[in-house]
Amino acid sequence: MENQMAIESLAALAQATRLDVFRLLVKHEPAGLSAGDIAHRLGAPHNTLSAHFAVLSRAGLIRRERQSRSIIYRADLGAIQRLVAFLVEDCCGARAESCAPLLADLVCCPKE
Repeated sequence: MENQMAIESLAALAQATRLDVFRLLVKHEPAGLSAGDIAHRLGAPHNTLSAHFAVLSRAGLIRRERQSRSIIYRADLGAIQRLVAFLVEDCCGARAESCAPLLADLVCCPKE
């Protein structure tokens, strides 16, 4: 990932509604959500969401696909993975053991 793409991704997420949209879509992977569902769940006006979707899409953080008459929005988990990898690329001078606490905190789905 290049600096400019990381900056665009971080800038897209540096706004409360867009961050909420992205986090909501991450929670609903892989099925995604329609724009109406997102507006309802976040209590956001429909007319402003399209602008937020455009910013997130340009930053490569979300994708959309038409399903019948609906457009389903989905988080691009690969994009966020690349962003996080870029941010910690040189973590602790490339000493894996020093990065263990950071990586442990990134585990989101505990094994049963």
